[in-house]
Amino acid sequence: MIAAQELQADFHQEGHFQFSDTDLEDPESRNAKPTKGKKGKKNPKEKTKGSEGRGQGRVNGHHQENGMENLSLFEIVKIGRSATQSVVDDWIEAYKTDRDTALLELINFFIHCSGCKGAVSSEMFRHLQNSEIIRKMTEEFDEDSGDYPLAMAGPMWKKFKQSLCEFIMVLVRQCQYSIIYDEYMMDTIISLLTGLSDSQVRAFRHTSTLAAMKLMTALVNVALNLSINMDNTQRQYETERNKSIGKRANDRLELLLQKRKELQENQDEIENMMNAIFKGVFIHRYRDVIAEIRVVCIEEIGMWMKMYSDAFLNDSYLKYVGWTMYDKQGEVRLKCLTALQGLYYSRELNARLELFTSRFKDRIVSMTLDKEYDVAVQAIKLLTLVLQTSDEVLTAEDCESVYHLVYSAHRPVAVAAGEFLYKKLFSHHGSEDEGRPRRGRQCLNANLIRTTVLFFLESELHEHGAYLVDSLWDCASELLKDWESMISLLLDEPYPGEEALTDAQEVALVEIMLCAVRQTCECHPPIGRGTGRRVRLIYNSKEKKTQLDDRTKITETFAVALPLLLAKYSVDPEKVTNLLQFPQYFDLEIYTTGRLEKHLDALLRQIRDVVEKHTETDVLEACSVTFHALCNEEFTIYNRVDIVRSQMLDEQIDKFNRLLEDFLQEGEEPDEDDAYQVLSTLKRITAFHNAHDLTKWDLFTSNYKLLNSGLQNGDMPEQIVVHALQCTHYVILWHLAKVSEGNASKDDLLLLRRQVRAFCLICQSYLNSISTAVKEQAFTILCDALLIFSYQIVSSGRDALEPLVYSPDASLQNEVLNFILDHVFVDQDEDGSADDEAGKIEALHRRRNLLAAFCKLIIYNVVEMKIGADVFKQYMRYYNDYGDIIKETMSKARQIDKIQCAKTLILSLQQLFNEMLSDLGCNFDRSASAFCGIKELARRFSLTFGLDQLKTREAIAMLHKDGIEFAFKEPSPQGEGGPPLNLAFLDILCEFSSKLLRQDKKTVHLYLERFMTFQMALQRDDCWLPLISYRNSLQTGADDDTLSVISGMSRSSARSRKSRSTTASKRKLPEEESSCSSSDVSAWVGRLQVAPHTPMMMSSPHIVSTVLREPKKPRPEQGYMGVYSMNNETQQHPLQQQQALQQQALQQQQALQQPQQHMDYNSQVAWMMAQKQQQDRANLHYGKMRGHIQHTIRRGSGLMEDDEEPIVEDVMMSSEERLDDLNEGMDFDTMDIDLPPSKNRRERSELKPDYFDPSSIMDDSVLNVSMF
Repeated sequence: MIAAQELQADFHQEGHFQFSDTDLEDPESRNAKPTKGKKGKKNPKEKTKGSEGRGQGRVNGHHQENGMENLSLFEIVKIGRSATQSVVDDWIEAYKTDRDTALLELINFFIHCSGCKGAVSSEMFRHLQNSEIIRKMTEEFDEDSGDYPLAMAGPMWKKFKQSLCEFIMVLVRQCQYSIIYDEYMMDTIISLLTGLSDSQVRAFRHTSTLAAMKLMTALVNVALNLSINMDNTQRQYETERNKSIGKRANDRLELLLQKRKELQENQDEIENMMNAIFKGVFIHRYRDVIAEIRVVCIEEIGMWMKMYSDAFLNDSYLKYVGWTMYDKQGEVRLKCLTALQGLYYSRELNARLELFTSRFKDRIVSMTLDKEYDVAVQAIKLLTLVLQTSDEVLTAEDCESVYHLVYSAHRPVAVAAGEFLYKKLFSHHGSEDEGRPRRGRQCLNANLIRTTVLFFLESELHEHGAYLVDSLWDCASELLKDWESMISLLLDEPYPGEEALTDAQEVALVEIMLCAVRQTCECHPPIGRGTGRRVRLIYNSKEKKTQLDDRTKITETFAVALPLLLAKYSVDPEKVTNLLQFPQYFDLEIYTTGRLEKHLDALLRQIRDVVEKHTETDVLEACSVTFHALCNEEFTIYNRVDIVRSQMLDEQIDKFNRLLEDFLQEGEEPDEDDAYQVLSTLKRITAFHNAHDLTKWDLFTSNYKLLNSGLQNGDMPEQIVVHALQCTHYVILWHLAKVSEGNASKDDLLLLRRQVRAFCLICQSYLNSISTAVKEQAFTILCDALLIFSYQIVSSGRDALEPLVYSPDASLQNEVLNFILDHVFVDQDEDGSADDEAGKIEALHRRRNLLAAFCKLIIYNVVEMKIGADVFKQYMRYYNDYGDIIKETMSKARQIDKIQCAKTLILSLQQLFNEMLSDLGCNFDRSASAFCGIKELARRFSLTFGLDQLKTREAIAMLHKDGIEFAFKEPSPQGEGGPPLNLAFLDILCEFSSKLLRQDKKTVHLYLERFMTFQMALQRDDCWLPLISYRNSLQTGADDDTLSVISGMSRSSARSRKSRSTTASKRKLPEEESSCSSSDVSAWVGRLQVAPHTPMMMSSPHIVSTVLREPKKPRPEQGYMGVYSMNNETQQHPLQQQQALQQQALQQQQALQQPQQHMDYNSQVAWMMAQKQQQDRANLHYGKMRGHIQHTIRRGSGLMEDDEEPIVEDVMMSSEERLDDLNEGMDFDTMDIDLPPSKNRRERSELKPDYFDPSSIMDDSVLNVSMF
């Protein structure tokens, strides 16, 4: 069958389709051919007979052989054990026997594929319209679960999706000659799927859209076959008609005409079906809210245009793909591009895409910068196909927007851009290129290499040759491996009339050549370029062999050419630096096996000559690394190289000692020439000491003299000091490497110990130098030394190195910290080291390195973690410059010690708060930018704790503990009765309340009340809002018996005699717990059940009785006095109590009518909402109490039962205990309860001890908090 191979491939493609809930039975409005309706169905007898015949056929068929005769069509397709062809054939046989029953099974198949548990009955099928059937199926759909077969994960459901698509395709293919033209089956299916595709149920909409689109694809294939048959029939008819009259067969002509007419009718029928599906489903669903549905539509329309281009490849259909390229979902945009790639790939279809290309070209070009990397890759590949069609379509600006993507950090994007660049610049060869030689300066590759160099130089914003080479590697590796042509361009003289390479072009060519050699030998992308997936580091045998062969070729080629290149460019530092890196990728055995020793000697001579000529650090380090690569004891060339290296170092060190002796002579001032000689020699020694062990020359003594002289005299050139510090650092590290081998003597350890301490003192002294370069060098080396010789040096069984451990004292830690604060946390404008943009970036890079060196000391516990508070508090202010470093430091610190890290974070906030007080004073405005900045910093700190509250439970609790203590630490500057100086800090602490567990909020709230007095809880002034806000944050989400000050919620739990006795005993716990020895913070956090219930302030009642009962004396077994007990005078005068309560109630009503004027707007709103909630809850409580008043009013000792709630609205209890409960439960605004001074002191002393474990998380100073 024509296009059968394409269809077989289509059967295995995934699609995403969905459905809708609208009326299905309107095929005429969808341009479908009218159905015959459901009136002309068979009578019941025929149906019964057909069903019996069908059942027998099914039993004898394929399904019976697999034991699936009782399974539904959906279950058979889901299991996937039977061949799709067999399943379809069985259904067709059943349809021929009884088409209504078979069609009902097919309808239920689509319903079940949507995940619906319901089924369409024969009665529903006969009497209900499609819209009514869908409505009933929607009602039976399981709405509790959003899963349905197409949305489920797993290999079984993925296979089901493929089986569903294959079933539809095979069904249409098997029915294409007769059944699909019966004006019944297809009309019914199309009507059903169209209605389902309009459903509000996503499962119906998705599944029906997938089925409809696959049905459309199958019909497109049928239409294509019909079109081909019509063309063949027409051609046969024309051939027969053109014959002479005697040879013409009129019967054949009649048959051909009849056949063409039938094919045309069938074609019209199929077109009506496709038109109905397209207008009924595609037009509505290609812009569905679900991305998977839109993907299905775009994927299928791309197949239609590719399969049947004569009908679908026109602007009427292409516009939908063009519009969808602006979709918000990346997967939809990706599917648009892949659909277009299939069209642009064919040169025959390009002519029909000209209008589309001109209309949507700009959009495709812009998609190369798509935020989804996969979309960007496909957009570049599509432009590459467009480029192959015509060079004139894309302008120079369009191409340049793709060119720069070869430097992208994402490798697939860069590789796609590299292929575009290669096709644009390198793939066009003229007739004049045919006679060029294959190698040498005049070969074709030489011109392409020149083009590559020019492109690299024109990319002024990008100077990464490694990225360019990696981008071109997949498509132009042969060009980049043409070492002979590159060397010829550098060494050979230009031919007459040929333009020679400029100096910049030579530098670029050397860099590209080095990058190509590195890419060949390492076989992985350059550092910093991600691939989007894990890099494959395991190569097969063929790849390994290719790599070894390339490395051998590199060695043989450059072993001969490298000495010549170094001799030609020996005075050019940039070229020499790159050329000296080639020996790192040599196979050094080739020098011996290939008899290339003379070239090795020439190379060593050139390197020695470079060392003598240059003083640039990069060049000298390249020479050092080259000697290190050549001095490999595994190869026979080691002795030859080692002799040259030793001779060169002997000369340099002897020269340095002589120059240094003259340089440090007393009484003589060194001139600039002497200083230059000392500096250049010291640079060479330092560069080689980085990679080579020079301890046998005892460089520590000479460098220490040099550094000490610079401290004493203060006139030492800064570059000499910088390199002397670096060289001394290398001396100590090499000495440490030797003693770490395990055979060091005690004298060696003591010597190294003295050297380390002396050197650290030198570095500490140079921190105060006037030279910025010296200070930064001394700081970096000092931090590295402290880190290396910290206590971790004895890890991994190296206990013998314990004498070398050097821990910084407090003064050194403070000096290092002050250096960071003075030299790192400065504004760009204050740092006058650079004026241009590049200089500012370089200065920022240096400061980041300094901060990173200090943060490593925090992470590895070299310095105390609390020192990091001065760094953490800069997180917001310098977020753009150092935010990533500080955040990573906080993360690592939390991994080391969560509790100490939390204490450090709260300490940083406290420092900022104190700084703000010193600047703004104690009467600052909480809307000030400084205070808001601290709150924002606290919010950021809170976010760093993550979502797992269990992991950070103890740390968050400790953070709140320290914050509460800080807030109440200082007394009020206004005297007694005023808010504590740091009370506003509680507003900052609120940012961490959401990180507390529900039970911990209650415990922290209890701890907060330890620091509060009764008068504090009654305050409603603006200055007390931080306390109110903090208490409210702790009570949000807590237990029902927890009171919120703002909302005015009152506890309604009964204060029975039993609960009061228990509470009284628990309130004595602080004194008893002072001797507790628990050692874990979680011991406090987990003590919710035994935590004491300190009094909570209930909202004041709105209805106060004027009648008080006689006071009742406490029973002996109830020896309980409330924390806020009434004094004797108050107890003896109930009338005075009554007057005080009435006065309080009057004042409260006045306060309700006239809110405090000095509150700001937000405070007034919060206050008014609190009063409204308080009134509503009080009224509710009052109604409840009135309903139980006959049970609550008691005479004598048994006034209230144990399980009753106290009455505070209508009846005032006059007993001492009830008055205590009332005082604890009522939130008065004006009434003051005067307590005896002695009892005041006793109660406040009881409030001071907390319920944290004092032995593990509190020191003595915390227990003695000043309570103004």
